[in-house]
Amino acid sequence: MASFVLERIIPAPIERVFALSLDVGVHVESMAAHDERIVAGTGAETGAGRMGEGDTVTWDARHFGIRFRMTSLVFDVDEPRAFSDRQIRGPFAAFRHVHTFDVVPAGTLMRDEIEFRSPFGPLGRLVDALVMRRHLILLIQQRNDTLAAQAVAP
Repeated sequence: MASFVLERIIPAPIERVFALSLDVGVHVESMAAHDERIVAGTGAETGAGRMGEGDTVTWDARHFGIRFRMTSLVFDVDEPRAFSDRQIRGPFAAFRHVHTFDVVPAGTLMRDEIEFRSPFGPLGRLVDALVMRRHLILLIQQRNDTLAAQAVAP
C-alpha cells in the first residue's frame, strides 16, 4: 500500500481542532475546488454536522475531470486524541486515514496518516506512485488549511 504522513501545528485547543476535523461542513468547504458535496449519511440533508463513531458519509466530488463517489466509515473515536476513517465503497481498492491530535506548547499537533491502494494491481501501483500520492497530499493539505483557518478564527 502507498502511504504518507502530514503533520501540522495549529495554534488552537485540541478539543476545537478535533471537533473541526469531524465536521462535514468544514470538509465540504475545504474541497470546494472539487465541487464536493455530501449525498448520503451525516450531513446529507443540511451539509453540516459532526461525524461520530460508526457514522458513514458518502461524498461526491470531481477529480481529474471525473465525478467520483466514496463512502467513508468513522471508527476508533477517542475524543479528543484520535479517530480513523476508511473507505467502505468507492474508487480505491483500499483507503484508510488515521487522525491523531496531541497537545504541544504552540497548540495542537495534528497528524494525518494515509494508506491507500488504487485498483488494477500493477497499473494501480504505478498510478499511485506517479499521480495519486501527490494528488492526495494536496487534498489533505487543502483540508488542513481550511481546518486551521477555522480553528484560529474568533
